[in-house]
Amino acid sequence: MRIKRGVTSHKRHNKIRKATKGMTHSNRASIKRGRQAITKGLQFATRDRKNRKRTFRQLWNTRINAAARLNNTTYSRLIANLKLSNIILDRKILAELAISEPKAFTAIVETSKQK
Repeated sequence: MRIKRGVTSHKRHNKIRKATKGMTHSNRASIKRGRQAITKGLQFATRDRKNRKRTFRQLWNTRINAAARLNNTTYSRLIANLKLSNIILDRKILAELAISEPKAFTAIVETSKQK
């Protein structure tokens, strides 16, 4: 008995078309170009997830440094004092405190200076 493969191919092609929705015309229309575009897009997605972490850490460090300088210290001294004082707060939380709760941030800075 002869097996026709049209249904399987169409299903696979539709899967590629669905994934390339919103891309330029050639990437949408051509299955071959679409497959390449999906592969490249997934590579970029992986790379950019790493870059997003890097970028946010830079932003948090900048915010912490700005707030630390308002409290007569620097970023590096503040982080060193926090480690010596065994105050375990990550940079994300410190940055959030620096912006939304400046008094709490000042209290943390003062506590870390005591040791």
